[in-house]
Amino acid sequence: MLGNCMENVRKNVPLVHNITNYVTVTDVANMLLACGGSPIMSDEPEDVEDITSICGGLNINIGTLNQRSIEAMFRAGRKANDLGHVLLLDPVGAGASALRTNTAVQLMKELKFDVIRGNISEIKTLALGSGTTKGVDADVADAVTEENLEQSIAFVKAFARDVECIVAVTGAIDLVSDGKTCYVIRNGRPEMGRITGTGCQLSGMMTAFLVANPEAKLEAAAAAVCTMGLAGEIGFSYMQEQDGNSTYRNRIIDAVCNLTAEVLEKGAKYEIR
Repeated sequence: MLGNCMENVRKNVPLVHNITNYVTVTDVANMLLACGGSPIMSDEPEDVEDITSICGGLNINIGTLNQRSIEAMFRAGRKANDLGHVLLLDPVGAGASALRTNTAVQLMKELKFDVIRGNISEIKTLALGSGTTKGVDADVADAVTEENLEQSIAFVKAFARDVECIVAVTGAIDLVSDGKTCYVIRNGRPEMGRITGTGCQLSGMMTAFLVANPEAKLEAAAAAVCTMGLAGEIGFSYMQEQDGNSTYRNRIIDAVCNLTAEVLEKGAKYEIR
């Protein structure tokens, strides 16, 4: 049950090391606290191995790369692999620049990830080893729709088998697969796309969900996606006429903080394919 995955996060309070981008770092920390986890942030190469050693999971986000943070990602990632910790890659903007694309591809070559989470354009870029995106947003031409759903599921399953980890593609329709099974999730609101960082927040939260549910990683990844989408729905229901995207961001975080396992079970909209 997806609700059990949430309860395990709150019971275990997993500590997650985040090497994330400076645009959303505060929101990632607050989302981790809201879901029941505990965040720690460090991207100094001389610091990251010690920091990731005391955590249960490492969330690597390439949204604002620099040479120091790239070195930190590889050093922390190798340490996390050595310790058997959960490792997640969020390839923000892969395809938008050679540096982002090449860094993501090299990280995948040198490190063993438990999950790769991104939008469909970023995931297609990684599958091809090259590509283009509209900044950090998914290209409209790549969107997962009801019309191309079967093809999209087949693509995500094939990529998950190829990279031997869970692949989570988020968008209007979310797909989460381990190569054999695929969760097709329809929670969320289109207005979530107007907020910077909902994907980054989800990656931090997803890392915590996997740390807290080591025997059910696919279900945990799907539970995190459903939690974020449902929080988007709940948060939007409280919006007032004068509220904007800044208020909506806070309402989403509050919705995760107040979400119960029972509400998640009732509100999660998914099918298993």
